[in-house]
Amino acid sequence: MGKIIVDRELMNKYYVFKDREEAAVKLAKMIKIEELVDPVVLAIPSGGVPIGVTLALILKCEFNLLICRKLHFPNNPEAGFGAVNPDGDIVLNREIINYFNINREIIDMVVKLEIEEIKRRFKAFGLVKTLINNRSTIITDDGLASGYTMLSAIRYVKKRKPGKIIVAVPTASINALNLVAPHVDIIYCVNVRDDTYGFAVADAYKNWYDISDVEVLSYISKFKGKNST
Repeated sequence: MGKIIVDRELMNKYYVFKDREEAAVKLAKMIKIEELVDPVVLAIPSGGVPIGVTLALILKCEFNLLICRKLHFPNNPEAGFGAVNPDGDIVLNREIINYFNINREIIDMVVKLEIEEIKRRFKAFGLVKTLINNRSTIITDDGLASGYTMLSAIRYVKKRKPGKIIVAVPTASINALNLVAPHVDIIYCVNVRDDTYGFAVADAYKNWYDISDVEVLSYISKFKGKNST
């Protein structure tokens, strides 16, 4: 079980961050960079990109994207029953699948669609893969609701033999943290809430909106620009 480090003063509080960048600044203060070896930040797009770029700039380490996708209900893009990573590895929420009686045909259809979206994004963002062997790898997103997308990201990272695996997120449900913790070395989370079944990542932010592909590219350019000066 990985160690979970949280800000106890912000537990079960709402709208604690102005935006994703402010959240990343608070998150960066929790991370003990001196304990990491050749660290790299991998952000899950799209919402995790402002977090990841801000973290990497503050911590002065390498940044890249790790494109994982939630497996959405066909009639509800906000709800999911699992996730898939760039290797095509699938992590399923069996409890949800059984409860809603989601059949294999629907699962396969959604997986196929999301793998195509991963390929599209990889090309759109002009990504080059990052070597993480023996490196302290920080995986970040703007929050964890169920935790399954993060699990798929962790599975991708583990295959590449990193040093430590660190999850760093501004907000999360308690259940998501408990799901993820056994698979990593440490989790940093600023705002933890126990309203698991009514949990929404957006409730931690005063200014919340979906990040577009154009903004993702802008953040990538921002990181490259700051590191070229």
